[in-house]
Amino acid sequence: MNKSFPLLLSCLFFISFLFSSSPSHVYAAVNATSNASSSTLCPIDLTYVRTFPWDTTPCHDDSSQHNEEHCRQTLLSIFGMGVARHLKDTSSFQLPNIASSEACLAQLQVTLNSMSLPSSLVSQYFNDSTQFVTGLSSCAGIMTMDDWTRIVGRNSPLDSSCGGDLTDLTACQGCLNAGLKVTSQLEGIDRNASHQNECFYFTVLYAAGIVNEFGPESPKSATCILGLALASSGRSKRWVLQLVFALLGALVVVLVGSGSVVIYLWWTRRKRRRAAHEEYVGGFKAKVKPSTGAIWFGIQELERATNGFSQRNLIGCGGYGVVYKGVLLDGTQIAVKKINDTDSKGDEEFSNEVEIISNIKHRNLLPLRGCCVTSDDSRGKQRFLVYDYMPNGSLDDHIFLESDRINRKRIQPLSWPQRKSIILDVAKGLAYLHYGVKPAIYHRDIKATNILLDGELKARVADFGLAKQSKEGQSHLTTRVAGTHGYLAPEYALYGQLTEKSDVYSFGVVILEIMSGKKALDMSSTSSRPVLITDWAWILVKAGRTEEVLEECIREGGVRGIMERFVQVGILCSHVMVAFRPTIADALKMLEGDIDIPELPDRPLPLGHESFGSSVHMI
Repeated sequence: MNKSFPLLLSCLFFISFLFSSSPSHVYAAVNATSNASSSTLCPIDLTYVRTFPWDTTPCHDDSSQHNEEHCRQTLLSIFGMGVARHLKDTSSFQLPNIASSEACLAQLQVTLNSMSLPSSLVSQYFNDSTQFVTGLSSCAGIMTMDDWTRIVGRNSPLDSSCGGDLTDLTACQGCLNAGLKVTSQLEGIDRNASHQNECFYFTVLYAAGIVNEFGPESPKSATCILGLALASSGRSKRWVLQLVFALLGALVVVLVGSGSVVIYLWWTRRKRRRAAHEEYVGGFKAKVKPSTGAIWFGIQELERATNGFSQRNLIGCGGYGVVYKGVLLDGTQIAVKKINDTDSKGDEEFSNEVEIISNIKHRNLLPLRGCCVTSDDSRGKQRFLVYDYMPNGSLDDHIFLESDRINRKRIQPLSWPQRKSIILDVAKGLAYLHYGVKPAIYHRDIKATNILLDGELKARVADFGLAKQSKEGQSHLTTRVAGTHGYLAPEYALYGQLTEKSDVYSFGVVILEIMSGKKALDMSSTSSRPVLITDWAWILVKAGRTEEVLEECIREGGVRGIMERFVQVGILCSHVMVAFRPTIADALKMLEGDIDIPELPDRPLPLGHESFGSSVHMI
């Protein structure tokens, strides 16, 4: 009898979950507009809109559950079902022309009218029919399945994760993770922020229309891939209620037989789990000091701000986690970083960033607006950092972006005055970390992706997850070297010796990247090994060819002597010998012309320098 009780209780909890949960939502980012057009022009058969058992409740005017955003996402998904079928039938990701797009949207409204839904839904939620038209708005130049295969390949994560019955939560989560990976891959190829919706949209269409064996019109695929909630069946509800009453009757018998011991054990176990969750959250709350202005956010507030952490709000991802754009109730734009790691190392980096950045304020450091930690049985451990939103993204976005291949537009490169201002901003931010706070803070991960730009292209040093606070006048030795290849100081990478000069080295590399438009580590070099930008620039400068270090687009944009001075400071800061590097305070004075730059000291030649020197212009 005692062994039966946990099983019956689990059944009851599962049934409660059925009543309270909804399927995982993967939102198809689709926009359209309603225009009168003949249904014969529409290449999509929309009869499935009436036959598929989708939940229309959110879109009823008189529904107590009416929610505009929920209705919008539902309609986008139901229309995406037809576009996915069109992809399967024609191998085309979009409709052939504007007339066909407008005709399909008009026919959609007619079908919704026949289901007693409001006649203004299409005009209210679909406002750009051109998004569905081939070639007018595309991701990475993809128009057909041949384009997809050429760019993504034949064996993407979607092909291995989204093929079967996805009504199981574990299977759906696997498909969702695969979709995020492929979307990130496409965005990395396209590099156009305005195409993020299309990249995710194409990923959804491919998973639903091509990969899944049941097809887009099947509940076994649509509830997960398209995020469609199903209408509840009266018969199924009665069946579940009957099962509940039957189990309750059995439960009464079990309780009478086994007494209160089982209840006590269950309640104690539950209380211990809750205490562990509360202890986990409480430990982090203690680290957020009210005097700093940092706010403790609730998870519901962040979900509301980011539209439920929608894919459409995703603005960045990496090994640390993913970043979403959000808007608070007062209209403030924020960036929410969700930390991926759930192990102790991830906890350490999260705590480190909260403790360090919540205590520092400087115009060239990205401030921490707040944080959030949750822990419960259903969601597990989750951690979030909330920052001010930086509309111009990272420095990396501006100095390494290529031409827009789709619209044939050249992305405007940074001018020399903008580059000069950014370098000085970063130097001032680092000088504050090294000298403006006690004990000094070593960032340990200065690189282009960790320098963010606000609306006026003013630089903010960001991401303090790896930062360390030093002991006054002492170097720091560590067995755990952290950072990014190409930016790590040699003594730190080889011996774990961390000082302020380690940050100075990384800063020197960033200066050279900004001035040359080239990456810290050139993996495409014709030599037998990758080429460091520090070696390349040093050889050119020592040969009297400093001008060749400058990116061609800025060579005529300012005073040549000042630009060459910035290059020389970059080389001096990134010298392989610690003793020859200036402090960040002296480097800032050199950049501003307040003190002279010493003669550049010699340094060991890079391996293979004979062939490297003859082809240095090719980097």
